[in-house]
Amino acid sequence: MPRKTREAAVIDFTQAIGLLVRRVRAAAASHELSLTESAVMARLAKDGPATTAELARAESMKPQSMGATVAALEEMGMVERRPHPTDGRQVNIHLTAKGAATRKSAKEAKRTWLAQAIAQLDERERETLFAAGEIIRRLAEL
Repeated sequence: MPRKTREAAVIDFTQAIGLLVRRVRAAAASHELSLTESAVMARLAKDGPATTAELARAESMKPQSMGATVAALEEMGMVERRPHPTDGRQVNIHLTAKGAATRKSAKEAKRTWLAQAIAQLDERERETLFAAGEIIRRLAEL
């Protein structure tokens, strides 16, 4: 069998990474959050409270779209609005205890699925996979 061309190898690699990401996300599908909702909750957990405009800029979204996302999260009890500490005209979005618990549960579900999948590999495959992970991290940081 002839060696793959570099282009074909890149396509196969991209598809494999995409499939892995979809499988990991599916492990947490019971939490029923969109990618945008998950990203907003992750940003609030990492960076703390923010205005809708700040969240929209951080996620490269229109403020109106972010407003709809925040409203959906608020309706689910994942976030809440509180007065801005220094600007009475603004409102900060805060992650609620339920939102933090949901994030934690989703992350644990993803990690559990991935750990179980990796456990099915032999030792050599696990070593190769973990070495590839370091290379992938370097690629992502370019």
